[in-house]
Amino acid sequence: MNFEQARFNMIEQQIRPWEVLDSQVLALLAVIKREDFVPTAYRSLAFSDIEIALSSHSKQRPDQCMLSPKVEARILQDLSVQKHEKVLEIGTGSGYMAALLAHRAQHVISLEIDADIAQTARGNLQRAGIYNAEVRTSDGSANFTQSVSGSDPLKGPFDVIVVSGSVAEVPPSLLALLRVGGRLSAITGDEPVMHATLVTRTGDAAWRTTQAWDTVAPRLMGFPEPSKFSF
Repeated sequence: MNFEQARFNMIEQQIRPWEVLDSQVLALLAVIKREDFVPTAYRSLAFSDIEIALSSHSKQRPDQCMLSPKVEARILQDLSVQKHEKVLEIGTGSGYMAALLAHRAQHVISLEIDADIAQTARGNLQRAGIYNAEVRTSDGSANFTQSVSGSDPLKGPFDVIVVSGSVAEVPPSLLALLRVGGRLSAITGDEPVMHATLVTRTGDAAWRTTQAWDTVAPRLMGFPEPSKFSF
């Protein structure tokens, strides 16, 4: 397989048509080798417009997957990460999104609930020569302040928070970790249509929310679902 041609086709035929036109994002997608973050069995699908399973339990756990390339690219463009910024990612997966973020940020902390997947992601990032992204085995849905605070020199607040998967709604505990001017990206809502949600903290207790595009993504584990009970 000609990976370079496949990468070019992914950028030109999938990502540009999805309104990803930021030249820095497009250049980064051409540099980071997505095929090196895909499980070996699915390497030939690295540039396909699909989600890719990350574990042998994927039939029971369809949430364990890489998002499609165009969704990852659009999120990266929306966030406009800068070199001085500190990033928190919830849901490491293969480490590919952490790699993209790390190339644009000062430092990335990425939380992954599955220990085996977290270890694979660490290896992927190391082989890619990326050392400013730290993968921690942690439940990103539970008590964020404990998982990234205390004596940790990398504790919040964060300039950017990325939820790499879908949640019913953005937890207030995550929003509280944003510094003023910080941005959070999450895919929110329910199938068949979910919304790419970008929240910017504009003040001590003020946020601005936009939902510029729609997609669908697997649920991240552990995040609460709103009650569907009605009279």
